[in-house]
Amino acid sequence: MAGYGFPRDYKVYVNVFFITLLLIGVSKTIAKYFFGGSIIFRVLIFDAASILFIGFCIYRQLAGYDIYFVSKYLQVAVVLKLVREISTPSFSFKRSFITPPQLFIISFLVLVFGGALLLMLPKASHVPLSFLDALFTATSAVCVTGLTVVDTFEQFTGFGHFIIMVLIQMGGLGILTFAGYIAYFFKGNSSYENQIALGSIANNDALSEVFVFVKRIIYITFCIEAVGAVLIYLSLESNSMEFLDKVFFSVFHSISAFCNAGFSTLPKGAMNVGFVHNYNFQSVLILLIFLGGIGFPILINLLRYFRYLIRKIVSKLIHKQNNRRNWVFSLSSKVNLVTSLTILGVATIILFFEEYYRTLAPHEGIGKFVSAVFLAITPRTAGFNTIDFAQLNFSSIILVILLMWIGASPASTGGGIKTSTFAIGILNFINIARGKSKIEIFKRELNPINVQKAFATMTLSFLVIGLGVFLITKFDSHLSLIDVAFEAFSAYSTVGLSLNVTPSLSDSSKIVVIVIMFIGRVSMITILMAFFKRSTGMSEYGYPSDDILI
Repeated sequence: MAGYGFPRDYKVYVNVFFITLLLIGVSKTIAKYFFGGSIIFRVLIFDAASILFIGFCIYRQLAGYDIYFVSKYLQVAVVLKLVREISTPSFSFKRSFITPPQLFIISFLVLVFGGALLLMLPKASHVPLSFLDALFTATSAVCVTGLTVVDTFEQFTGFGHFIIMVLIQMGGLGILTFAGYIAYFFKGNSSYENQIALGSIANNDALSEVFVFVKRIIYITFCIEAVGAVLIYLSLESNSMEFLDKVFFSVFHSISAFCNAGFSTLPKGAMNVGFVHNYNFQSVLILLIFLGGIGFPILINLLRYFRYLIRKIVSKLIHKQNNRRNWVFSLSSKVNLVTSLTILGVATIILFFEEYYRTLAPHEGIGKFVSAVFLAITPRTAGFNTIDFAQLNFSSIILVILLMWIGASPASTGGGIKTSTFAIGILNFINIARGKSKIEIFKRELNPINVQKAFATMTLSFLVIGLGVFLITKFDSHLSLIDVAFEAFSAYSTVGLSLNVTPSLSDSSKIVVIVIMFIGRVSMITILMAFFKRSTGMSEYGYPSDDILI
């Protein structure tokens, strides 16, 4: 209905259908509490609130609106009821039929192609959109990349922008994360197989904590995005946009920044003349990009640390003996946090001096520093740009490519090979130079399997990016190598930055970039795991060890 128009007289039947559907749904829900089994308190609260909202929508439609007008509130009520009903049926996941990596890949494929079809709806765009361009945009949104072959502001309507925002949110956290938690919320339990699948996707091996971890991810995400939206709204004080436009603008950019997507509803994105010097707006984006890129385990670790710190301070103030042991960050949190901050600091300093008299020249004072930080953090898979990257010094472009390749931290909304992989690579180089066989960091010995995964990740990234560069230069031989390499690294690391070549790509090159974006989001290792049978347990035999010449 939001996609295709129809004669005015038909809207009467649509209203009748919607209201009938809602009444049946409400009757079914009430009947469950009279004839059903156990009652879950949180579900009871949700159902009660939903019934009140649905009743309000039906009354509002019948009493206060023309029958030839389909209220948006009524449409929201229908969607709310459908979500409630869809989450009720039992879903049985069988590893013998499909493995977690396969399920993860399929969920993204469904989201990508479903999003492409939604973006092709007439009311989603101002002018007709080809399937390939819709598929490219949907893949870029779901894979939180930000590369676009059409101008987001000019091509898509408000409805189209809403679809893109939903795709970014679902792609950033994963549709299975939402689906798994919604099903658990309403049912209160889940099968062992489902917990294994969700635990594998959420990178959590403790089955007893899978849904607790997923719940924390969702709550943290929504809380940070809500605060970010408020801060963005406050940064728009001097802007002439209408109230609702400001609200949607703030929510859209908060989600896009935290999910490291890089999409913007502004003409020319963050380079828009009204925002390029809005340093408050840029500072909020920097904060959201950083929080979204350091990973959920680190965010949870930091929240626990702050809670511990507050309790410790309170205990001292009331002179109460504190028997709690000192807080200890996990090794993963330490490595990723130190690596992220170090890379950001070094990149900011280098780019500040490299671009001081070039792309940063229009900025003055603190604005120049904020722009340098923004320039350093956006290649970490964020994709926003306040300057034209094609105008950067060649040395700066090479540094940006390196930053894009490294990307964000594990279990985050960002892409790239991850900061932990880069840190392990650097530590391994140092160990080889020092003649040590084991990697030791923060008084811990690193598990050898981590080193294997890190170097497999780096090798596979170069293989995918190299093949992508080869194919794009074959299909678009007129493009320079640096432009193509920048595009390929940006697509694989789900960054979204470009040297202004994305819209000019041929259809064949667009397909290549779509595949690279998808592989970069789900990871090549996950794809390999989906096609190869995983070994279970240790082998009972072993071959004699030997050396090869390196």
